[in-house]
Amino acid sequence: MINMNNKEFIAELSKRTGRKLADTQAFVDTLLSAMGDSFMEGDAVQLPNFGMFEVKKKLERIMVNPVSGQRMLVPPKLVLGFKPNPSWKDEIKKGGNE
Repeated sequence: MINMNNKEFIAELSKRTGRKLADTQAFVDTLLSAMGDSFMEGDAVQLPNFGMFEVKKKLERIMVNPVSGQRMLVPPKLVLGFKPNPSWKDEIKKGGNE
């Protein structure tokens, strides 16, 4: 398994696209900023052949502290979810292409 940090990801993306490192970093920053703006408005973002990011509302619920047994009310909140493209999902289930 390969783990990439941001710098390594930008370098790989730059290499694959044949663009300058600075241009690639600016593109990724712009993309993430635009996605963030959409999420703040409650809109979903679908990336073709990859998947969909969407903001979901988690309902109010009661939680029990396992140590004290005390019941607490957890307020509703918004969370970001990701739904992968079915072809990616199937590929991951098969263990990738290794």
